[in-house]
Amino acid sequence: MSSSTDLSYAIGIPARFESTRFPGKPLALLAGKPMIEHVIERALATKLGRVIVATDHQGIADVARAAGAEVAMTRADHENGTSRLAEAFADIDVDIVINVQGDEPLIDPQAICAVVAPFTSQPDLQMATLAHPIRETADFADANVVKVVCNALGHAMYFSRAAIPFSRNKGELQTSDMLQHVGLYAYRRYFLMQYNSLTPCKTEQIEQLEQLRVLHHGYPIAVTSGDFHCLGVDTPDDLNRAEALIAEQG
Repeated sequence: MSSSTDLSYAIGIPARFESTRFPGKPLALLAGKPMIEHVIERALATKLGRVIVATDHQGIADVARAAGAEVAMTRADHENGTSRLAEAFADIDVDIVINVQGDEPLIDPQAICAVVAPFTSQPDLQMATLAHPIRETADFADANVVKVVCNALGHAMYFSRAAIPFSRNKGELQTSDMLQHVGLYAYRRYFLMQYNSLTPCKTEQIEQLEQLRVLHHGYPIAVTSGDFHCLGVDTPDDLNRAEALIAEQG
């Protein structure tokens, strides 16, 4: 295992063409170019290491290569992005793999860099992610917004689509106590390879949150909290909002 001071990094972008809510999402045009191209540009801007798109679709692969990324062609039957990256990185020699979702076209390159910070001070850490304080109270009750509660070490206690923590006494819960999970992950490569061998758990299946499998099996997930607000694109309406934000930012 490499020491904390000489870790090597690579960014993996899982991107599948089929999507229940938004088929063909990675190739949907955003500000005149495919959405996956925006994600690749932001990943390359980090200069952390190789950027590899893991996909089962030739059209996505062609766009990815043209945008400057490497491509790993994977099976079509992966249950989630983590599983897809495990196949893509099976023969790649790197210490830390960063999972940047293919539907995060506005992800801040600084956020990608921030997610790997805990590995330098926690040599036994297997996995890390990000969160940010919830801005809109309505988001706290929104099942599409994933919440996370952390312990004193900054490790996740639980992720949920429900409103956690629940305030039994009205008024005690402050906005600063509400953390929204940002779907950006980093793993030690050898732990990424182990992920598929971990038995799926009931809470993972109920919540439809793949990271709960890691907590279920007793592995900590470090959570770095900061101003990491971003807009994931799950529906055509989200794409329109992203388009508006890009226009607003010039």
